[in-house]
Amino acid sequence: MYCIDNKEFPCSTSLTMKYIGGKWKAVILIHLIEKKRYSELRKECKMITERTLSLHLKEMEADGLITRTVHTNKPPLKVDYELTDFGRTLIPVLEAIAQWGKETAEKSDRISVIE
Repeated sequence: MYCIDNKEFPCSTSLTMKYIGGKWKAVILIHLIEKKRYSELRKECKMITERTLSLHLKEMEADGLITRTVHTNKPPLKVDYELTDFGRTLIPVLEAIAQWGKETAEKSDRISVIE
């Protein structure tokens, strides 16, 4: 059993899913393997609503997976997001998930690729 902030997780898988679970967190994280401005991330994650993207970024920042840097030296305001060292430990996991999805799509006659 694991516990974070008085919330219990029955196994290591549920603990991992606390960080990357849900429909969009893993998607956002894989896009942040390279540092991105918020506007770049928004363009790459078109299917995510702005509210959901913002909420997940805040959650992942609080969890220590990403950092947010605000550049205020000249207008317009620019914000960068990037993985922390802790967040970078997820790269092999995210890449394995992406590879599994690609291989599954290639083998399935039920899945079509939309460009």
